Amino acid sequence: MSTIDRDAPVAIHTQISDRIRLKIASGEWPPHYRLKSEPELAQELGVSRGTLRRALSTLIEEGLLRQVRGRGTFVTSTIIEPAIAQKLSTLTEDFARQGVVTETAVIACELMDPPKPVAALLEAGVGSRVLRLVRVRSTEQGPVALLHNYVRADIAPGIEQQDFGVQSLFGVLEQTYRLKIASARRTFSAEPASDEVSAALGLPEGAPVQYLQQVTYLDDDRPVEYSDVWIHSGRLQVTSLLSRR
Repeated sequence: MSTIDRDAPVAIHTQISDRIRLKIASGEWPPHYRLKSEPELAQELGVSRGTLRRALSTLIEEGLLRQVRGRGTFVTSTIIEPAIAQKLSTLTEDFARQGVVTETAVIACELMDPPKPVAALLEAGVGSRVLRLVRVRSTEQGPVALLHNYVRADIAPGIEQQDFGVQSLFGVLEQTYRLKIASARRTFSAEPASDEVSAALGLPEGAPVQYLQQVTYLDDDRPVEYSDVWIHSGRLQVTSLLSRR
């Protein structure tokens, strides 16, 4: 973040909030991006924590940021996010639990420089590499989901050599790399199928599909994986069993 102009006629806290707005508007800080801690941000900007908090409070009131106790400050999504799916499980695990036979076709499995929004969500530094994993998951009815996963290669070195046609991503992270997956932020929405999605799922272009975004965190709070998932809603429904305390 650029330094503060202390000679400008604009208040310092206003300069900070303006800079953050610009990062959000440009997409450099995408929805669900986690800001650095207040001490880190204050030190980076060379301001007091009180001044920083005033800037953050303005953006929270505007609905651009939200604070989660124990987790930090995040860029908000532009859509309403009710907590409708509370169990962190994968499609592979859910299918296996129900006895559904699936096949997985790996379309891409390669290391790459992460796109800027992905790098921000994964807190990947300059020069970092990620695994880009693209798969189509099918049942006997046909393709049910197109999955794009991005995994931090510094946390799981050599992961591009794994066979994801027969292994699950979470299984590899937990069993091969002994990582402890603790939590995730998952968002559901609906969107028209793009050319890629329609071809992968056997749908007409523009047909409605369920769209899922997820950022996965380890038990030490590091983000390890980001995913985009498009679901054929005619063949697969997302269901939650909830209890009210």
